[in-house]
Amino acid sequence: MLRSVEEALGDIDDAWQRQPARLSKQVRLEQALIELIESLWEDGQRLPAHRHICQRLGLARSTLAGVMENLQSRGLLVTQHGRGSWTQRSVTATEHATTPEAGLSQRARALLHTAAVSPVQSGAFVPGIPDIARFPMRRWRALYATLTVPHNALLLSYSSGGYGPLKRAIADFLRRWRGIECALEQIIITDGTHHGLELCALALADHGDRVVMDSPCYWGARNVFQAAGLAISRCRWQPGVGYRDLPKAAHAPRLLYLTGARHYPLSVYMPVEDKRALVERLAPEVIIEDDYEFFDRRHRDLLFSPDNGRCLLAGSFSKLMFPGLRLGYLVVPRTLSGAINRVRSEVFREGRMLDQAVLAQFMADGDLDRWCRRINRDYLQRQQTLHDLLVDLPGVVDVSPPAGTITLCVMLAEQIDDVRLSRYLLNQYRLVVRPLSLVCSDDDPRRGLVLGVGMVEGETLERLGRQLAEGIRRFVERP
Repeated sequence: MLRSVEEALGDIDDAWQRQPARLSKQVRLEQALIELIESLWEDGQRLPAHRHICQRLGLARSTLAGVMENLQSRGLLVTQHGRGSWTQRSVTATEHATTPEAGLSQRARALLHTAAVSPVQSGAFVPGIPDIARFPMRRWRALYATLTVPHNALLLSYSSGGYGPLKRAIADFLRRWRGIECALEQIIITDGTHHGLELCALALADHGDRVVMDSPCYWGARNVFQAAGLAISRCRWQPGVGYRDLPKAAHAPRLLYLTGARHYPLSVYMPVEDKRALVERLAPEVIIEDDYEFFDRRHRDLLFSPDNGRCLLAGSFSKLMFPGLRLGYLVVPRTLSGAINRVRSEVFREGRMLDQAVLAQFMADGDLDRWCRRINRDYLQRQQTLHDLLVDLPGVVDVSPPAGTITLCVMLAEQIDDVRLSRYLLNQYRLVVRPLSLVCSDDDPRRGLVLGVGMVEGETLERLGRQLAEGIRRFVERP
């Protein structure tokens, strides 16, 4: 149902208020409008007059004009002189939305069937998004200016396994923050964790091989393995209990995928002893540990060992810095490093050398360490605020303890439909959360909400946290 122009103006104001205040006005407005177009407004929704939007939000006409131009180029808005602006997605996008599986492979159809990620990727509690508003982007841009000179023309070419200085910076970083001593040839630069996991699936497993994952699992890794044609088995893990009801398989799995020192998405500490018990029981041929939730803890808490010939470690800078960076790394056994490097070069090629050089300098100058220490403290305070607002609500069984990461997991009573609750929060409060049940196995009845704290802080966090608490309470207590 189309909204009135007055209602639409109120929607824009509400969505604007939900965006981090530290973002530029243009970015705040663009994200607000995208959120409304993708999750609330129907096609054909007329926008208020531009002057009314500018007056309501205190914007310059040039700021609004830039946003409208960007959304038109994306096929989300149509503007006609003298008639106004309204939502109208492109014909191609509409066709894809109505026939999403036309012409797709079986793997792609299966992936879409189990997809757990919402198309809405902005907002207060979206999981997996760090604080991009506070990242020292001025310093980052300054480094580009110092490196983009004719003497660095090699940075525009291919590489072999990654930029050498960046590999040294990563080795030093792992030594300081994780107590890991690895050789440079063991480090392979990737285009983020998903790319690293795809490379592992390609180089270390064949179509139909079995990979074992936790329940609940990180949905991004599940999607990568599913798209690679691997058979996925699940093992239920519970804090304080460990892995439950594990029958010994007739054949060892090819891959075992584990998240790091903190389980994701439960966002709780995961003892190394639990992982060792699982490895002993399953005897996997290859173990991939994903250091997903990075936090300020100066010892390893990881199963990974660089001297173990069947262990790999995956890491990413997207959660530490900003998602658009798309740079990560694999630490692989010495005996496999050369072969995996060649597979990467032959299939994916290599590049992003300029980005790698900037990141290497950013790390070498100590900027990443300073950023990690600062933002971990901030995340800890935000988690504590949200934890205190939610922990005593009806229907809430537990909330993951604050630890300085970007995720909080709210465990709900098993009779609560977390999928319906997440839709209710989106429709009624424009708050984006992820239902836990979508990443649990069929025999795992747990329900919950996965929240991110990277995009909200201060008074905005308090206000939206109270709205979130109100929404959960109303949903649970309604007849």
